[in-house]
Amino acid sequence: RPPSHVFQRGLSPMSHLEGDGAAAPMETRPQAGTSLHSSPRHHPTVEDDFQFILCEGCRQESPNLKLLTCLHTFCLNCLSENKPVGKCPVCRTAIPQANGIPDMDNLLFTNLQARLNLYKKINDSGGPKCSRCRGEAAAVWCSECEDFLCTRCFEDHQWFFKKRSHEARRVEDLCAESAHQFLEDTRKSCSLFCSSPGHANQGHIASIYCKKCQKALCCSCALLDSQHAAFCDIRSETQRRQEELGTMSRELKQKRSSFEATYATLQDEAARLERAQQEMRELIRQRVEQLVQLVRREEEELLGLVEARQEQGRRELARELQDMEGVLRRMEASERLVEKMSLYATEQEVMDMQPFIKGSLEELQQQQPAAARDQVQPGDFAECRARLQAL
Repeated sequence: RPPSHVFQRGLSPMSHLEGDGAAAPMETRPQAGTSLHSSPRHHPTVEDDFQFILCEGCRQESPNLKLLTCLHTFCLNCLSENKPVGKCPVCRTAIPQANGIPDMDNLLFTNLQARLNLYKKINDSGGPKCSRCRGEAAAVWCSECEDFLCTRCFEDHQWFFKKRSHEARRVEDLCAESAHQFLEDTRKSCSLFCSSPGHANQGHIASIYCKKCQKALCCSCALLDSQHAAFCDIRSETQRRQEELGTMSRELKQKRSSFEATYATLQDEAARLERAQQEMRELIRQRVEQLVQLVRREEEELLGLVEARQEQGRRELARELQDMEGVLRRMEASERLVEKMSLYATEQEVMDMQPFIKGSLEELQQQQPAAARDQVQPGDFAECRARLQAL
């Protein structure tokens, strides 16, 4: 009789084998006309919860995900197009390989992508088809074979693997699970093959770990080869490594607080510098605006002074011109009168008018041209020039 854990979640085991080797029908099997997927289908959105399994460059799924030493994950396409070559596109950490392509594959993310695609296939409308006959709707999923099976093919599968412990689950039960629950339930330990030369290709399963050479070994190699020592169970070593990673992660989490504090301090300093720069820019604008206003006021004053001086010069020149014009006309009149006196005046007229004319001529002789006087000439802008020079 098959082990009790062959069937999980409501599937009944096959009855015991008859003497002639024929298998009795399943104790519980889907009835004719009954839907294989009677429970309501759920189509949860898993993309938002599992963005971490995508390439951090193109944000796409890829079967060729590489894990960098800085623990960022990129696909081969993004790494091949990465500039500059040899540095992580996110944190700029150096990549040891000369070609910029790490040797370590991110097996976790790649396998999670495959399992999530399987989960999406289960929840697609119509459900998955049988992986063997490819005609009937699948009623069971075998996690060991990773095959979907209809009821008939499942009976054949159980007969063929009657001496093995294959876990089978109903598709309708899988449809009711969330993506997180599905990934947790389908997680299984992969079979590790013996690391001894020749044994890996022969399918020797490793169950022992040698701490000396740090390799997984099968029982035969562990017992026959005296070079190995300090054995432990593979699962114990796996658990130890998980705990070691957890301990290191917790220590880094504690250390991270100091980095976060330093990062916050640097951010504050950057913000302070930015504020200081903005304040200085604003101060410069204010001071320049004040200077511009001062220059504008000085311009208005100087222009007013120039205009006033120019107006004063015009009035002075007009007065000087008027005075010069009067003097010239007096000189012209005196010349004309003296000329006429010499031509037409009688002795009596000369005796009567000569003293008066002589006084006027003497007064004219005392007049001097404006250029000969010691005074500020009109239009002198020396003060304006001095203020401009000071400005």
